[in-house]
Amino acid sequence: MANLLQRLKYTLEADLHSVFDKKEAKNPIAMLNQYIREAEKQTEQTGKWLERQASLKKELENELAVAIEMFNKRQKQAELAKLSGEEDLIGFAEQEMTAYTNRQIVLKDSINKATEELFGLERKYEEMKHKIKDMKVRQLQLMGKENVTRAHNQMDRVLNPETNGQVGKRLETFESMEAYIERLGQKIDQDHEISSMEQRLAMLEKNAPQPITIIEEKLS
Repeated sequence: MANLLQRLKYTLEADLHSVFDKKEAKNPIAMLNQYIREAEKQTEQTGKWLERQASLKKELENELAVAIEMFNKRQKQAELAKLSGEEDLIGFAEQEMTAYTNRQIVLKDSINKATEELFGLERKYEEMKHKIKDMKVRQLQLMGKENVTRAHNQMDRVLNPETNGQVGKRLETFESMEAYIERLGQKIDQDHEISSMEQRLAMLEKNAPQPITIIEEKLS
């Protein structure tokens, strides 16, 4: 059982910070995901060992129950043999009682040890599950931080293009869009002003009085 507890040591004593201190940990979230998968695998295996240990403890308890039952049975048989004076039966029954008594002592000691070991495993098993839950919480925190970082980076690319080498790309920033709309508005105003001027000039031409020479020719 000591070997079993030793095999669980790596999970229980693992420090999350050490994962991110490694040179290859260029992607902390990916490393954490891998670490969680490994810890979950170890926890699942531990759960199977716990079930096995509980099953073995149950078998020991069953054997103890049988030993107690057989001791009581041989004790009654020994009393009957004494009443009947069957010396050979008395000897056999007492010999059996001694064997079952010794077996009970061994079984009770084994059950006590198995119970203690099972309790230790269950406690560490719960610690493992809490460790995994803490890692998953940390995972969510890192994912949220990564998401915010990406969002800020994307917004900065639009709001501060000069820091991202995007100056000169049309309509990729709010500033360039604003300048484009301003130029478009000026052009529309200018075109409208020219159009208005042309309309006024046309009206002047239409309403202008005819020259006098043309009127005199008509009178003659």
